[in-house]
Amino acid sequence: MQGAKDCIPMLPGMVAWGLTMGVSMVNSGMSVVESVAMTLLVFAGSSQLAAIPLIAAGAPLWVILATAFCVNLRFVVFSLHLRDYFMFLPRSRRLWLGYFTGDVTYVLYTRRFPKPAETERQRRAQMSYLWGGNVCNWIFWQTFSMLGIFMGAAFPE
Repeated sequence: MQGAKDCIPMLPGMVAWGLTMGVSMVNSGMSVVESVAMTLLVFAGSSQLAAIPLIAAGAPLWVILATAFCVNLRFVVFSLHLRDYFMFLPRSRRLWLGYFTGDVTYVLYTRRFPKPAETERQRRAQMSYLWGGNVCNWIFWQTFSMLGIFMGAAFPE
């Protein structure tokens, strides 16, 4: 619960960013289905922001993917930093955790836990905190991105 509570001050920004991205996707010419798929699969607002004008301009897929990859290179740095925290997990769980861990939850987590856990109890506490923040972040992002998508589709330009 503490991880979710620590995300609360960031929620106004997430709400505004999610709404903006949702409306932007639909107004760029993407269908509602494409926009919903993008927000569910690409849990990275900055990648969405970089990809939307490229999609609207009809850029080749490789350009869109390369752009999204470059924009999100910071997540490589995050994962390298968190490596010692989560090496005890199987790769599939680390990948799953990586999908849900965003900028906000990474910062809150590393601020609260400057060092990896040494005991199983500490590991559980650290994982619980991170998942609390991740779930809060994901739910708010998806909710307001979807709201933006459906509002963008409902109202004429």
